[in-house]
Amino acid sequence: MVGVFPRFVAALAATSSFLLAQPASAALRRRNNLMPVMGGTNFPDPSVIRTGDGWHAFSTNSAASGKQVNVPMAFTPDFKTWTYRGTKDAMPKLAPWIHSKSPKVWAPDVSQLPDGSFIMYYTASMAKTPATHCIGYATSKNVEGPYVDGAKSAWICPTKQGGAIDPSGFLDQKTGKRYIVYKVDGNSIGHGGECGNTFLPIIPTPIMLQELSPTDGHVTIGTAKPLITNDLADGPYVEAPSLTYLDGKYVLFFSSQCYAMPKYDVSYAISDSLTGPYLKYGPLLVTGSLGLTAPGGLDIAVNGDHAVFHAYVSLTNGRSVSSPQGLIDAYSHTDRHRGSDYKGGRAMFTAILSLKGNTVSATY
Repeated sequence: MVGVFPRFVAALAATSSFLLAQPASAALRRRNNLMPVMGGTNFPDPSVIRTGDGWHAFSTNSAASGKQVNVPMAFTPDFKTWTYRGTKDAMPKLAPWIHSKSPKVWAPDVSQLPDGSFIMYYTASMAKTPATHCIGYATSKNVEGPYVDGAKSAWICPTKQGGAIDPSGFLDQKTGKRYIVYKVDGNSIGHGGECGNTFLPIIPTPIMLQELSPTDGHVTIGTAKPLITNDLADGPYVEAPSLTYLDGKYVLFFSSQCYAMPKYDVSYAISDSLTGPYLKYGPLLVTGSLGLTAPGGLDIAVNGDHAVFHAYVSLTNGRSVSSPQGLIDAYSHTDRHRGSDYKGGRAMFTAILSLKGNTVSATY
């Protein structure tokens, strides 16, 4: 990663990839409210990988039966009936560079390597500077782990730019080359406002594309390149990237607005070329879509059409959601019969995606 950001600044000034296209009307092919899987179990920032036995999902750290789980898991053989793995932890032992008391392991993403083994990209809090998050990787012979990261330092860690979060792997089926996309966590050093970054000057939070060794999935090749970055319409940032090749085009899914606000969403950008320029379209999902509140963090099985994302079920009783605390308070009083998480967590939902022209459609 040495030398990424001097080139990033130049690329940001020169590229035309940060264009905002006219919004596309994403088709939502269902009228009723959408139900979460696993009874609304807390499963935020989910990612999904398809293997020979079905689909495996991973999520941001959470508690299960009173035990803190670094990387929770779920499984389905048919993308319909999901089994939550409970206290089973995909990465039970933390790397030395991670803050042991508050590791904040976020947004894990698993890819399979040519030798059949698996690599997990993830975000965690730094031991020396807990307010900063960076990216690591861990490996395992089995898709459900245990994944091991013995590194003494983080793998991708632009601390001067705020750190890095939300890694997601991508294998380009056209070239056979392997990549990772991630967010530069600029809002962590922002000047205040929503999610710390709506007061001027607003700090960039670009989504970066980094080529990796196709065999080991972690040796970097060249320098990272920006694909999109936050503009005024995005609020404090763009984050939670997931890249796929769909119907002959590269589609980059991402979330914008502040995760603690009802404005949080799932959007997407499209390009004919892997490296861009990407034009932003959407959003695909917003508060109110199919009874959802603050949908985000969509991940799509690489070069497939099966996707997972998190959200809260629509709120009831007219509770205010005009502020982050109001939203959090209201979340804790969601309708129990809807299957939402009753303690303020984020449930996982599923979708099948398709692309026609520049419009992504979802069926549920």
